[in-house]
Amino acid sequence: MSTIAPTLPAPTGPWLEPGTLPGDFYACEDLLSGEERTRIERIRDFARTEIAPIANEYWARAEFPFQIIDRFRELDLLGWADPHARQKPPSNLATGFTGMELAHADASISTFFGVHAGLAMGSIRRLGSDEQRLRWLPPMSRFEKIGAFALTEPHGGSDVSGGLETTARREGDTWVLDGSKRWIGNATFADLVVVWARDTETRHVLGFVVEKDTPGFHATKIERKVALRTVQNADIVLDGCRVPEANRLQNAGSFRDTAVILRATRGGVAWEATGLTLAAYEIALAYAKERVQFGRPIGTFQLVQDLLVKMLGNAATSLTLCCRLAELQDAGVYRDEHSSLAKATCTVRMRENVGWARELLGGNGIVLDYSAARFMADSEAIYSYEGTREMNTLIVGRAVTGLSAFVH
Repeated sequence: MSTIAPTLPAPTGPWLEPGTLPGDFYACEDLLSGEERTRIERIRDFARTEIAPIANEYWARAEFPFQIIDRFRELDLLGWADPHARQKPPSNLATGFTGMELAHADASISTFFGVHAGLAMGSIRRLGSDEQRLRWLPPMSRFEKIGAFALTEPHGGSDVSGGLETTARREGDTWVLDGSKRWIGNATFADLVVVWARDTETRHVLGFVVEKDTPGFHATKIERKVALRTVQNADIVLDGCRVPEANRLQNAGSFRDTAVILRATRGGVAWEATGLTLAAYEIALAYAKERVQFGRPIGTFQLVQDLLVKMLGNAATSLTLCCRLAELQDAGVYRDEHSSLAKATCTVRMRENVGWARELLGGNGIVLDYSAARFMADSEAIYSYEGTREMNTLIVGRAVTGLSAFVH
């Protein structure tokens, strides 16, 4: 296994240390219960000591560290999702902190986790029958089977609800899927792929679980990415792919059902963006304390402190917003516009922070050794997926004005 030899000393500041979260200026972590906080501290330790140290290497090679899956299994992060388990599901606040901590170490790994746990398992858990949940969720909760979620298409992004081109045609107890999907995370190695297609007869959008090695299903890795390089995104071609009726998600009958999943995971992306926002601040803070110019640390300069405080403000804004979103989710009163405002706001704040971290590090900000360059590149994907800023803005705008500005 090749490694990247650093040309400069790597930072040793607080962003690499377990048990600390310097960007949590208003102690949002105190909102967690004692049990939840202990669990999050364990996840933080895992993310910072086992994910962060290898993140740059795998990102540079555009490879996935499959050994991490075994560690996810050992941590039992999804044991509660097994219908046979007696574990209490975590609060949305604890779930959010989990995604944030993973993203703080590596946005690619948090994306892998979000696709598997949020999109794929979430679709089965919310839209599958009892039999389907019992069939697929236990091995998925143990990471013995990995999931993917195939909605986006080569010719459709924001308009996917009305422009879905992939079709499903029923022949007896079998459905025949034809079409293509793009940007499907985990799809090159996933065991189960939730594929969304339009029924040729009813025109309704339906969900299907396509199992690995099904004839007519072909996934090809997307190469030459400059963001989330560790994520194994794929182009999928469905060519007469035959799926049994038993694999159709029984409670998914329209795109509105799909949107229920996206509403929840869009909030998860806000948490993910917050992880990058905090990490960028902490990288910059550690560097400002260590980097000496003109005979003293650059952290003593007024302009540097001004920049750090702006970055801290972005981190505090994003984290407190996400915490309130989680409280609304736990209370069962959150709406699409709540997730959309969080996603739009947190990703903009993220984009500012990763850019400022790169700026503060100067030339060291464009090499992987300090991780700022990786966070800056990865932020571009997070800024775009699960609804662009513009589309989320229109969702919120419609909610506050009562008027739709969507173009039909």
